[in-house]
Amino acid sequence: MKISSLQKARYQYTPKLPAMLKGGVANISVKEGAQTQSVADQEKIKALFPHTYGKREITFQKGENTSIAKKQAVAVILSGGQAPGGHNVICGLYDALKATNPENQLYGFKSGPIGLLTDNYLLFDDEYIDQFRNTGGFDIIGSGRDKLETVEHFETVAKVCKKHDINAVVIIGGDDSNTNAAVLAEYFAAKDYGIQVIGCPKTIDGDLKNEDIECSFGFDTATKTYSEIIGNIARDSNSAKKYWHFIKVMGRSASHVALECALKTQPNICLISEEIAAKKMSLSAITDYIADSVAARAANGNNFGIAVIPEGIVEFIPEFSVLIAEINELLAGTKADEFNALPSWEAKYALIEKGLTEHSMEVFALLPQNIQQQLFLDRDPHGNVQVSLIESEKLFSALVKENLAKRKANGTYKGNFRTLHHFLGYEGRSAFPSNFDADYCYSLGYNAFMLIQYGYNGYLSKVSNLSKSAEQWVAGGMPITKMMNIERRHGEDKPVIKKALVELDGNPFKYFAAHREKWAVETAFVYPGAIQYYGPAEVCDITTKTLALEKQ
Repeated sequence: MKISSLQKARYQYTPKLPAMLKGGVANISVKEGAQTQSVADQEKIKALFPHTYGKREITFQKGENTSIAKKQAVAVILSGGQAPGGHNVICGLYDALKATNPENQLYGFKSGPIGLLTDNYLLFDDEYIDQFRNTGGFDIIGSGRDKLETVEHFETVAKVCKKHDINAVVIIGGDDSNTNAAVLAEYFAAKDYGIQVIGCPKTIDGDLKNEDIECSFGFDTATKTYSEIIGNIARDSNSAKKYWHFIKVMGRSASHVALECALKTQPNICLISEEIAAKKMSLSAITDYIADSVAARAANGNNFGIAVIPEGIVEFIPEFSVLIAEINELLAGTKADEFNALPSWEAKYALIEKGLTEHSMEVFALLPQNIQQQLFLDRDPHGNVQVSLIESEKLFSALVKENLAKRKANGTYKGNFRTLHHFLGYEGRSAFPSNFDADYCYSLGYNAFMLIQYGYNGYLSKVSNLSKSAEQWVAGGMPITKMMNIERRHGEDKPVIKKALVELDGNPFKYFAAHREKWAVETAFVYPGAIQYYGPAEVCDITTKTLALEKQ
């Protein structure tokens, strides 16, 4: 296999560890903290997790390792979408496991949870693991979106673990995957199976975050990658001076990626879904907001600009979310088949007119035809609109174009409005991890094995104090149940990890809000350039603007 010069160099990079994890596993001891409770719905969560609820937070520190020495076999899976640094979590886990006892074994189950259910695995060794150090992607064992959520699943996993004498399972994933980890840990504890479950926080969307998880892994690399591209586009825009670029970025459930990219690049427009929901902004109000910037810049002779749009924005627009709910109801059950069987868009449109309320039909009629049709593409497994398929960047550019045409007709706008569209998604999910993510992920994996070694179950690997140098990071663990609340899912109350949205009273958003009026009119672009791996720490090891502002 041919590899690039950068990949060769990255193989040689030694990830930095928090001070308390340095010096060998024999010198790592545990300090227990206070008992925990869930963020909400305490009595309900406690009743659902009687064996794993209320456990103490722990911190690792320098001192004699008092864990019981024994041979260990550990399973690891990658769950959900790719995020830069996943390979290093596994490398850190492997290195800690082998440093504790060279006889220890690490099983990598392939393609996510399905690998555990089908006993499809590989046994890691030095030669194999060394091919993936400090690299992007999840190709070390692959990933998947299957869930471990039924008693049948749990019993199958237990059977596979017992077959290989596996005593712990590490699940590397996002909020849903770690919710599954908590449920699996509780089941194993209730059955006294002697199998521990440890989670690691992954998602480039940044919505797996709270007072304990300062940053999910992959967010730093992904936003640096997207910001490099946005900066490149902005520089091209400022050079050609003839296009408005509408750029959609990842983030269906929250706007952390969009906000971080805006802080890094200072675009003319960046929409924040949480603000739109809080202000109950309509499609026309959002359109006016963007068009005002276009018109103001055109008045200064600048017929170009950058608008950043979060992927899931339409779900946060009140009138649009009502429209989507009505469409889901309109096509519920077998009605979708009847709709799809109609011979033309005209026939389908007539059915839509009859099925929607008057207000939702008014909203629907505002949309460009291609967006209207995207709302009726293939449904998700639950029969709902696949919001991620909606080209919101094209939606808003089309609405702004119509708005500006009306302004031109009444003489309030005299510019030229030409657009280009971009969606930044897969470009960032498997990038070479930044030094921050390489270090953070390696620490998470190393730390995860120490939690296993000390016998913890239902815990999340936790590394905090991330705005400081890696030497000052704090390693430990917390019960996953601490992050949970009850939410209504598919008609049932379910325990889930609470998603973190952009906080409108938080420092990152307040900084953005204080500067965006200037950015909307002036050309204040910042060009962050490519991720730097070698050089001074202030260039190579910096983390996100979001984290820096949060820790001010």
